[in-house]
Amino acid sequence: MSETNTPALQYRFDGPEDAPVLILGPSLGTTWHMWDRQVPELMKQWRVFRFDLPGHGGAPAHPAGSVTDLAARLLATLDALGVHRFGYAGCALSGAIGAELALRHPERLASLALIAASPRFGTADEFRQRGVIVRTNGLDPIARTSPERWFTGGFAAAQPAITEWAVQMVRTTDPGCYIASCEALAAFDVRAELGRIGVPTLVLVGSDDQVTGLAEARTLVAGIPDARLAVVPGASHLVPVEQPAAVTDLLVRHFSTAWQPAFEPTTGQTAIPPAPVKPVLAAPTPVAPVAEIAPAAMQPEPEGRPDRYETGLKVRREVLGDAHVDRALASADAFSGDFQEFITRYAWGEIWDRPGLDRRARSCVTLTALVAGGHLDELAFHTRAALRNGLTPVEIKEVLLQAAVYCGVPAANSAFKVAQQVIREETTPQE
Repeated sequence: MSETNTPALQYRFDGPEDAPVLILGPSLGTTWHMWDRQVPELMKQWRVFRFDLPGHGGAPAHPAGSVTDLAARLLATLDALGVHRFGYAGCALSGAIGAELALRHPERLASLALIAASPRFGTADEFRQRGVIVRTNGLDPIARTSPERWFTGGFAAAQPAITEWAVQMVRTTDPGCYIASCEALAAFDVRAELGRIGVPTLVLVGSDDQVTGLAEARTLVAGIPDARLAVVPGASHLVPVEQPAAVTDLLVRHFSTAWQPAFEPTTGQTAIPPAPVKPVLAAPTPVAPVAEIAPAAMQPEPEGRPDRYETGLKVRREVLGDAHVDRALASADAFSGDFQEFITRYAWGEIWDRPGLDRRARSCVTLTALVAGGHLDELAFHTRAALRNGLTPVEIKEVLLQAAVYCGVPAANSAFKVAQQVIREETTPQE
């Protein structure tokens, strides 16, 4: 066993040095210790590599705002250690990392297990709203509600020590890194690319998972060629913690039977065969059922570069939220449709996407301009946007105080009323 820190990721090895490497990735808010119960069995066949997400478990707090960045940091860490090919099992956010590796770096993967994962985790609005809550209130509200998201009610009641351990894991996470991870999940969407995953894949889900449940698991299995689905009864989101023996057995079976051998081309690089080895899983005892869903047809990739409208629509959704943009577009008709296209293409695709100012600065400018113009309706949803763009309530207050000096006290008085109500709504944790 060895432990160390790297500038990229904090990691730990368990098992014989000459064994093939199997990576276990944690979910958001947890540490590598969520895999403690799997390691003794897995290290009999593999050299188990566990890592912590940035700012988790005492790891260096270097925020990573995209799944692509997290995957790159993992590969950089592995490269420094001389690990070039490996099996990979990731839970939730680390499942997204696994899908990213399978899509962008398939030559590195021998086999893949996606646990409590999804090709798209909820909605971007949900994760950006969580970031607003953490930025305003810290991680305590998230920590207190984690057990109900992660475990079944019976398990949480019967295992108070594990429940408290889960709460403390979240509380000790760096808030900035947690918010960045929320941003990474908000932007993650590989639904249209699942057909290009060509490594043997197991999709594993708890039967009672209310976060990424059976619907999300079936979407993965339907889209990934020859993927298999394993459903663990009596488990919620952190299924490796709640049902450790069942998960261990499923992982051993999958990685023992579906470890794709590497080619040895003259370049010295590894490559995957054109067709993946079909994993064969029998239902372990007492875990049942393990089901199979036929793969879906590949979806064609979009052709050509996106124009400014597509860029603008993406930025508009990231800043204002899917719900707001969907309402605006749905209400457009023959009279207002051209205006919606105009602001999407030029306001959001051109101005908001320019590199000269970051989104925090653009929110400050926008709030001030809306106060000056008395546009209180737009001030309300741009206050929400400012919170999503990283401004705190204190910073928004300072912007409005500055506006009071240069735009007038009456205008700022009205603005404070609007912003105060929005901030209350957006930053009050949901119990």
